[in-house]
Amino acid sequence: MKTTTGYSKSHTFDLILTAMLISLVFVATLTLNIKLPIAANGGLVHLGTAMLFIASILFGPKKGALAGAIGMGLFDLVSGWTLWAPFTIVARGLQGYLVGKIAWSMGHKGNSIAFNLVATIVSIPFMLAVYYICERVLYGSWIIPVASIPGNIVQNVVGIIIAIPVCVMLKKVSVFK
Repeated sequence: MKTTTGYSKSHTFDLILTAMLISLVFVATLTLNIKLPIAANGGLVHLGTAMLFIASILFGPKKGALAGAIGMGLFDLVSGWTLWAPFTIVARGLQGYLVGKIAWSMGHKGNSIAFNLVATIVSIPFMLAVYYICERVLYGSWIIPVASIPGNIVQNVVGIIIAIPVCVMLKKVSVFK
């Protein structure tokens, strides 16, 4: 019985933590976002990317993938970007997974600034590729999606600039050591 109770408490804690990370990504995406005046489809810079990076670095690939995919997917569903939701789920889930996988590789568990920085940078081309293919499907052109690449890069750079220092500070807190 004790084993089942221990597993149940651990599983419940993981569910609650994952739900909180999803909520944080959603709220960070929803509360501060700026539509960029780049081409017709523009782009969106928001703090959700920073929160995705933070979740992935602090809690690993699975929680990071779920937080990014569901948090930003929900944002798309409730904010008028509904058509983008399936692509966002794939792009941001993949991005969160990659960041967490690299940041937690070789036993680092998100404790290496260098690995965290590499992880965030390596994830960018994958996110760009998914959205590029998405726009190719939506707009029927290989040229039109090129216009959204600068906005997506800006969004990721802003996310990195915020996430890396935040993770450094949070890793000093005893809960994350």
